Amino acid sequence: MTTLQHLNTCPADAFVAEIGFAFEDSPWIARAAAAARPFADRDALHAAMVAIVAGAGEDAQVALIRAHPDLAGRVAREGRLTAASAAEQAGAGLDALTPAEVARFDADNGAYRDRFGFPFVICARENTKASILAALARRRANERSAEIATALAEIAKIAKLRIEDAVN
Repeated sequence: MTTLQHLNTCPADAFVAEIGFAFEDSPWIARAAAAARPFADRDALHAAMVAIVAGAGEDAQVALIRAHPDLAGRVAREGRLTAASAAEQAGAGLDALTPAEVARFDADNGAYRDRFGFPFVICARENTKASILAALARRRANERSAEIATALAEIAKIAKLRIEDAVN
């Protein structure tokens, strides 16, 4: 865990090293946020990072969404998730699926990815296996622009929780 005071005063590279994980495999967000220091509190840090994503343009936003792994997907089964993603998926019970549940996640993730061109993203810490599967099915009916917005809102929730865990 780090302190907000440290993040406000450390070199930009250290800032990125400390908080860059908050947005999955997208340290460019932390690098841009380093220029907006100092932050009054964790909420201000989070808001600055979310604003960077909002202003980044659709190509960068979709790249951020694509940086996320499929929930309960091959990367998870091979043990190649980031530490944060592994803990979040485990918290939702996605690390203890039956073979039938694995097959369902694979099929639903594939159908979602085929429709939108990026993985389904939801804040696993706020969900269960059942609610994730229900959201996967429901959100496939969205228009692409609405789904990009929904995925980015979920990513913002994930990042907020990660910042709350890492910064005091």
